[in-house]
Amino acid sequence: MHRTRLILSALFFLVLPVATSPAGAEAAIGVAMDDFSYTDTSAEPANQTAAHERRLSAFMAALRRDIGADGRYRLAPSAQDGAAFKVIGGIQKTSTLVQWAKVAVIDVGAKKLVMDKLYTFRGDNDESWERAEIFVSREVMAALGTPAPVALAVFDFELEDTTAASAGASAASDASYLTEVTAGVREVLSQSGRYRIVEIGGEAAKAHALRDCNGCEASIAQKLGADQSLIGVVRRVSRTEYTLGFQVRDARTGAVLARGDSGLRMGADYSWKRGAVRLVSESLVESQ
Repeated sequence: MHRTRLILSALFFLVLPVATSPAGAEAAIGVAMDDFSYTDTSAEPANQTAAHERRLSAFMAALRRDIGADGRYRLAPSAQDGAAFKVIGGIQKTSTLVQWAKVAVIDVGAKKLVMDKLYTFRGDNDESWERAEIFVSREVMAALGTPAPVALAVFDFELEDTTAASAGASAASDASYLTEVTAGVREVLSQSGRYRIVEIGGEAAKAHALRDCNGCEASIAQKLGADQSLIGVVRRVSRTEYTLGFQVRDARTGAVLARGDSGLRMGADYSWKRGAVRLVSESLVESQ
């Protein structure tokens, strides 16, 4: 008998927040689950339909049992019956010894994929199906129990120059350094796993002086499909002194959720990126 082996190939992995009751105690999350489909493309001569139907039925019963047994979740008949998430999937037999299982979890309210993964498992017997179910159930529950990344619109950092330098004397180099600052901040936030950076384009990309628009960046971010907005400013105090600041707003309400200020720093223009990345990392990533 071949030893069962599961090989995980992640397509992408999104996650969701755990719901809480008004009193603050954790409430069970409603999870709806459709029966997985089954397809046999192995071209084996023997008809194994009955065996596959039995194993698939046992697989689904065990998956529902495992999720329902965890006090954090409750099984719901459908998304229309109060389910916060829906689990769908399918299994395909590709050869005598190889089967694929595609599993997805959907956030019903946000209409977003929480999890979309492809698994490969060897064998087509009761033992291999049971081991596959154990692995899949753990993956599904892990997806349901992890905080979701926030969709964040990070607008281009702006320069506030209070020096006596003539206007436009270093506009090209300033623009280049500001581009590096914005790219660095977007990268560190994306890599943290806490944020999903929303693409900014069109008129939003041409907007200037967002720092003086009294929170208009929040409504722009909402139109882009973001949950939150971030604007940042580099304030040049002298040719070798600068400060950095940023502000995060709720895209729907415009409320300020976080802000940070570096205080006076010494360094040439090329050090802006390093300072901004450190400030944002300490304020938005490490502090959480």
